Amino acid sequence: MRLFGLIGYPLSHSFSKEYFTKKFEIEKLTNCRYENFPIASIAEIKNILHNKLELVGLNVTIPYKQQVISYLHHASPVVQVIGACNCIHLKNGQLHGHNTDVIGFKKSLEKYLQPHHTKALILGSGGVSKAVEYVLSKLNIRFQVVSRNPDNTQLNYRLLSKSIIQEHLLLINTTPLGTFPNTEDAPEIPYELLTPNHYLFDVVYNPPSTKFLKMGQEKGAKTQNGLEMLQIQADESWKIWNEID
Repeated sequence: MRLFGLIGYPLSHSFSKEYFTKKFEIEKLTNCRYENFPIASIAEIKNILHNKLELVGLNVTIPYKQQVISYLHHASPVVQVIGACNCIHLKNGQLHGHNTDVIGFKKSLEKYLQPHHTKALILGSGGVSKAVEYVLSKLNIRFQVVSRNPDNTQLNYRLLSKSIIQEHLLLINTTPLGTFPNTEDAPEIPYELLTPNHYLFDVVYNPPSTKFLKMGQEKGAKTQNGLEMLQIQADESWKIWNEID
């Protein structure tokens, strides 16, 4: 049996388990299974590795994309650059870390990207935001990170003025705000300043249209949720787990 799984906390509404279980059924991969491993501390990964010897691959979600790096034996160049890992391949007893959020976000973002989307606001400073920063840099899109607890390179939500919103026409929510069941939550930005030239991307996929996206839609902005990004990153994880050396 080839075992795959997801580590994070909490995992009450996991996309990955449903996606891969369905994939295994459709493709008749009877020797494959996917499990959720909700762990309250990243240190518990040791127990999983010790008890699940058939484990081939792991996905990593909030809040461990950065914390898991210290447990890797090998980190891909992307993981080394951005400091976040969401995919682990177990080979010969060693953990090889990758980041498939990068390609998932890039492919999904580009679908509605327009030439005037030259500056972006990244809402949130967690593990997903690192992948977003990396992609925007590769696309030559200048960005500012907005955080509730900003460092000296970031903006506080309270400082989002009219000029900043008018200048930054791409807004990307990398926080879990708005995720079911807390669907009335949303990043605290001045939504009244949004225009049809804005593009709002939300990494949240459940519900399909978060409050963040709905308030953008009311102003005529283009919107995209995180479902396609998740699907792409899952498929990329599967490719990595089945690589032949």
